[in-house]
Amino acid sequence: MLKGFDNDRYIKMQAERIRHRIGQFGGKLYLEFGGKLFDDYHASRVLPGFAPDSKARMLSALADDAEVLVAINAQDIEQNKRRSDIGIGYDEDVLRLMDMFRGMGLQANKVVITRYTGQPHAEAYVHRLEDMGVHCYRHYPIDGYPSNTALIVSDDGFGKNDFAEIDRSLVVVTAPGPGSGKLATCLSQLYHEYKRGFKAGYAKFETFPVWNLPIDHPVNIAYEAATADLDDNNIIDPFHLDAYGEVAVNYNRDVETFPVVRTLLERIQGTSPYASPTDMGVNMVGRCISADAICQDAAKSEIVRRYFWTAVQLKRTGIGEEALAKIKLLMGRTGIDENYSPARAAALAKEEATGAPAAAMMLPDGHIVTGKTSDLLGAASSLLLNALKHVAGIPDDHYVVSDKAIEPICRLKTEHLHSHNPRLHSDETLIALSMSSATNEEAAAAIAAAAELRGCDAYFSVIVSPTDDKLYRSLGINVCCEPKYEGQAFYHR
Repeated sequence: MLKGFDNDRYIKMQAERIRHRIGQFGGKLYLEFGGKLFDDYHASRVLPGFAPDSKARMLSALADDAEVLVAINAQDIEQNKRRSDIGIGYDEDVLRLMDMFRGMGLQANKVVITRYTGQPHAEAYVHRLEDMGVHCYRHYPIDGYPSNTALIVSDDGFGKNDFAEIDRSLVVVTAPGPGSGKLATCLSQLYHEYKRGFKAGYAKFETFPVWNLPIDHPVNIAYEAATADLDDNNIIDPFHLDAYGEVAVNYNRDVETFPVVRTLLERIQGTSPYASPTDMGVNMVGRCISADAICQDAAKSEIVRRYFWTAVQLKRTGIGEEALAKIKLLMGRTGIDENYSPARAAALAKEEATGAPAAAMMLPDGHIVTGKTSDLLGAASSLLLNALKHVAGIPDDHYVVSDKAIEPICRLKTEHLHSHNPRLHSDETLIALSMSSATNEEAAAAIAAAAELRGCDAYFSVIVSPTDDKLYRSLGINVCCEPKYEGQAFYHR
């Protein structure tokens, strides 16, 4: 795919920016890390060239000076809150994050349990972590947080929290998801540092919105679409405009809470080092866009994807009507609609022509391939095979998977696994293709071409199965579905 973002420049500039901020505070910085560190696929979609693990790789450059502090809300442990994108609980994700950080050479064996009140599952979790050799720290609810600043910055507020002693110059404070208490953890640590006579600073690292892009830039609008269910809105930072006469984009919650954060910093440090919420950030993404037109196009595609994803969620659960309406407005602001990708029209036309579920995909060379439902293959399988054949340069009339490879799988599904649907899902089709590659050179070439589909958009005329959706996403293919089911049943697996 075409690239619009200089990833190498970003990693270098971002690390330099953080080092500079560490120096501003006398050699120690608590950096609140927002967004996803290892799997930021939203950023990689709207900024083609941005690697999903760019932020983690950037931190690797600072590994000798950094340590990680992970925050998790005790209530999220108690309620078994889960990450919807990877399907695991916040408690398990803390372990995953620490393992990944340690694999990068960073110190990561300290966890803060925020809003702790002795919850049974949270206490059991603490014992479990301590048995693993992980250091745990309890932070307690404070009445009137965050507005009762006098109580918060006192021995009865932050003073009651456990203090994590860290001697590294950069403390990366992260969490498995929003609402985990990263900001409060940073400020509590600052309070204890100053009580002990040590200087330290606080900064925030959020990738979006991009502060130095216009508020109506598609990349920033795509962020609003991605957070439509959270009621986040991009706004002009009034504090930054008043202090510097410079327009900067921030989002509503940071702007709303800034007066309180500034007051807390003043109480802890004697004076606030920041005149605006934008000042608190260290994000250099906007400086590393190398082809704005490419990023604008990618961001518009992302807005449309968010529309379809939200529409499918609404169809499945009945939840998301307001978010869908908001994304519809955002598409209008950007001058696009549901038909932004020609692949959608191709999928719907194929369905109308065949009378069965169909699909289409736009390939890197601009060519559109389609897939239809047949006796042996579902639309997702057919589309995947046709796309692989095209990028591998295999003629349409050449069969890369023989019926001899497909039919035994179909019989296995119906005769032994008791499935009512003999057609192959896309993962089963890849297995059949792999089997064929042992004796068919073109099948082997098709398998080798799979990486070329990463970043492509696939449109389906119906909601695809979770199996097909997962396989496509594993290949890096973006999936959009019409918000309708193939059949008229009440229950859909």
